[in-house]
Amino acid sequence: MKVLFATSELAPLVRVGGLAYASAGLVAELHAAGIEVTVVLPDYGTYDIGAAGPRPLDMPAWVGITTFRVGSVLGGVPVIAVRTPATERPHPYNDAAGRGWHDNDFRFMSFSAAVAELTKRLAPDILHLNDWHTSATLGLLDDPPPSVLTIHNLAYQGLTHAGWLTLLRRRPEAYEWHGATNPLSGAIALADSVVAVSPHYAEEIRHPEHGAGLHEALRARGSRVVGIRNGIDQSWDPADDPHLPAPFSADDLGPKVRSRRAILAEIGWPAERSPLVAMVTRLTWQKGVDLALDIVEHLEHVPARLVILGSGERDLADRARWVAAAHPRRVHFVEGFDEANAHRIFAGADLLLMPSRFEPCGLAQMQAMTYGTIPIVTDVGGLHDTVTDDDAKPGAGTGFIAPSPTPVALVDAVHRAVRAWRVPSRRKAIQVRGMTHDWSWTSPTARHIALYESLRGATAPELTPAR
Repeated sequence: MKVLFATSELAPLVRVGGLAYASAGLVAELHAAGIEVTVVLPDYGTYDIGAAGPRPLDMPAWVGITTFRVGSVLGGVPVIAVRTPATERPHPYNDAAGRGWHDNDFRFMSFSAAVAELTKRLAPDILHLNDWHTSATLGLLDDPPPSVLTIHNLAYQGLTHAGWLTLLRRRPEAYEWHGATNPLSGAIALADSVVAVSPHYAEEIRHPEHGAGLHEALRARGSRVVGIRNGIDQSWDPADDPHLPAPFSADDLGPKVRSRRAILAEIGWPAERSPLVAMVTRLTWQKGVDLALDIVEHLEHVPARLVILGSGERDLADRARWVAAAHPRRVHFVEGFDEANAHRIFAGADLLLMPSRFEPCGLAQMQAMTYGTIPIVTDVGGLHDTVTDDDAKPGAGTGFIAPSPTPVALVDAVHRAVRAWRVPSRRKAIQVRGMTHDWSWTSPTARHIALYESLRGATAPELTPAR
C-alpha cells in the first residue's frame, strides 16, 4: 500500500508542537509495518535531508516557480521537500515577534497545490493530510485518491479571504465560511475519513464548547469522523535514556531519585521532601499556564515546588518569569525548549501539572507516566483517554484529574495528588501502572492501517472508544 503523507512539521526536521512528533511517530511505525509511506513537507530552508539538487515541479501560474528535493528521514522514509515562493522562513509559521507571517495563506495554499501535483504524479493508494496547512489539497484535485484528514488541533483553521475560493476547482462551496475561505472546513467536508487524535476529542469537537465553530460540519460526517489516540516514540524510555544520570524502570524505580537530585542541584534548591511538580509545555492559553501561575500561592501551603520549561506567548513568558522571581524557593522557569532538558525534567519530577483548557491528545502526560511521574490533568480530550484518577478508581489510577480548568479544581487535584505521593506504597503503585502501559505507536498505527484498508474497500470505519 502506498501512502502520501503531507504535513507542515516532522520531527526531527521541523518541530514546533505535537504535530511534528505525531507525524514522525506514525510515519516511522507505518514504514516499519511495511507501508510504502512518502512524506511531503514544506522546504523552509532550515533542515537537511541528504538530498540531491532541487528539481522543478510544474505548478499553476498563481503559485510561481516551485522546486522539490527528495531525501530520507526516520531510518529510510522517503521525504519530498517542496519549496514554493515564500516557503523559506526561519520559523514555519511566525515572525520574530510571534505573529503569523503575513502571507501564510499564500504559503500553505501553494504547498497544498504542490501536494496535489505530487498526488497526481505518484498516484498513492491513500492521501493522508494533516491540519489546515494541507487542507486545500482536496479542493485542487479533480479526482483524488481515498483521503484521510487528521485534525491535530481544531483551533487552527487557516481562515483567510474569500478570493481563494476562485482557485479551488472541486466543491469550493465546502471551503466557503461566512464570506471567507476556511481550508479546514473544506477538507472536513471532502475527506473520506476525518481522524481526531484521541477518541474523547473526536466526541468533544462535535459540540459547540470544543468545536471551534465546526461542530456541525463534523457532526454531519457521522461515522466518517473517528478518534485514534496518538502514541509516543521509543526515545522516551528511562531504562535507555542517555540524558539521565542513571537508568531506571518500573522494576527498579530507585535510581529515579538521582534524576530528582540532579534537577534540584541545578536549580539550587535543597533536597527537601516536598514534591517537585513539572510543566513541560507551550506557553499558550490552551495549556492553562495562567491557571498554574494563579495557584502558586497555594503551593506554599501544600507544600510543593514548580518547575516550568516552555516557550510561546510573550505575555505568559513574562508572567512566568515574574512569578519565579517573586517565589525563588517555590517556582523555577526555563524559557525555551530543549529535548534533553525535557527528558531530564520528566525523569526528575514527582508530579506533572497539565491544566489544559482543551487538549486534542497531549504527549506530555504519556511521556511523564513512562518516567514514573504522576500526572495531574484536566478532564479534556486526550487527557480523559489516557489518565485515570486514582481517587475515582482506587487501585486502578495512573494520575489525578481536575474536573474543570479552574483554579479551585486544580488546587483540589494537586492536594489529592500530593496526599497520594506521600504514601510510598500508593505512589509506587500509581507509577508502575503508568510506566507499564503501552503508550507506543503500535496500536494507533494498526488502527490507521485498518482505516486505510477500509477506505480502499470503500467501507465506512466505525467510531470506537479505543484508549
